[in-house]
Amino acid sequence: MDWVEASLHVDGEMAEAISELINRYVPGGAVIEQNPHVPDSLTVKVFLSPEAHQTRRQIEEGLWHLGHIHPIPKPCFRLVPHQEWAEGWKKDFQVLRIGQRVVVKPSWLTHSSVPDDIVVELDPGMAFGTGLHPSTRLCVEALERLLQPDTRVLDLGTGSGILAIVAALLGAGHVLALDVDELAVQTAITNAAANDVADRVQIELGSLECLASNVIPFDLVLVNIEAWVILKLVGQGLLVHLRKEGWFVGSGILETQANAVLTALGDMGLCDVEVCRQGDWAAAIGKMA
Repeated sequence: MDWVEASLHVDGEMAEAISELINRYVPGGAVIEQNPHVPDSLTVKVFLSPEAHQTRRQIEEGLWHLGHIHPIPKPCFRLVPHQEWAEGWKKDFQVLRIGQRVVVKPSWLTHSSVPDDIVVELDPGMAFGTGLHPSTRLCVEALERLLQPDTRVLDLGTGSGILAIVAALLGAGHVLALDVDELAVQTAITNAAANDVADRVQIELGSLECLASNVIPFDLVLVNIEAWVILKLVGQGLLVHLRKEGWFVGSGILETQANAVLTALGDMGLCDVEVCRQGDWAAAIGKMA
């Protein structure tokens, strides 16, 4: 299948607003990336089906209205043939060591591991979560520090499944991984099987509604999405599913939003909240009171 890539190069102030707009029409589809060629610039990107004409119009109209509030460039649309996408994006990925023990290895590369390495075999496909993004690295480092053996973990917005897989390989007893995007769910299922953790990682399509029948609280909750989504989910009752003194890790937060998120999470019942930073990105980590 061919894809239409829509991308905009903007500053940090507008990246979140544009991502939120795109996600109204392509749930979970927007990705914010650091622009390596332009300092202090971010790229907001989404892939659409060539037949998604209405979605494209909705995005363009929304951006036009948003541009009246703050000047933004016109989106760049380009057709990406499947073969070009399937092979071309791979050139940017390499074996990546995160934290003390975790090594993320793209499935098409080789790696000689050392004792105690935890190697994650990953093919991200169209789903977010390669380990390259600072928000993902911040979560992996938090998992290394916080995760205890046999704990129950919730990974909300799992994308490629990388964080759910890392949690399982670090010793989690059960991981529930949720995503609202069908392609992400299928990618995560494939990656979990490739890493031999399918028996401990339960992957489902959906979000908070999937927790309606959950009676055993989680020991650790991960949400690696965006600041406004994190606060929305917490406001809708996400923390009800976190046990007392359990850990919450929210990442995908732009540095400019960190203090506001920190305050909001403290007001919602988390204590000992701290912010970890990498470049323009931050993760908020707190314990349930």
